[in-house]
Amino acid sequence: MLLLTPASTSLLSHPANGLTFRTNTTRFQTQLKVLSMAKQTSEETSSTTIEKIAIAGGLVSNPVIGWSLYTLKTTGCGLPPGPGGSIGALEGVSYLAVLGIVGWSLYTKTKTGSGLPNGPFGLLGAVEGLSYLSLLAILVVFGIQFVQQGSIPGPLPTDQCFG
Repeated sequence: MLLLTPASTSLLSHPANGLTFRTNTTRFQTQLKVLSMAKQTSEETSSTTIEKIAIAGGLVSNPVIGWSLYTLKTTGCGLPPGPGGSIGALEGVSYLAVLGIVGWSLYTKTKTGSGLPNGPFGLLGAVEGLSYLSLLAILVVFGIQFVQQGSIPGPLPTDQCFG
């Protein structure tokens, strides 16, 4: 470690390293210079609200889709409508949110050559990855459902499902 090396080491007194140590018996003081090379543009500040909405929507939507696909695979039907149709509505909006995130990601990929930015704490990147996994799971479970049952349940309750 640098702090435990003798004072005769050239790293401790070299001004180009940005580190300065003064030895007063056993005290060491460190001056570090942090330089940021990134520039924030107005486009980045306006997209943070959209990114936060996408993060919140994706963090809610992906588990709901997992629950929906598990229910579809085990019962042959989607989620129950719930009180006032709220659970069924959440299920439908979750599918649309995941498709929106994947669509936004594909659009960004074609325009910039890379996916969505990581967002705060890397959450937007995580939501993007989970949305792609959810889309893959949707295709697999819907495909299995279609092969086994001959159809996929519609968005509204029928006699077969919650009728």
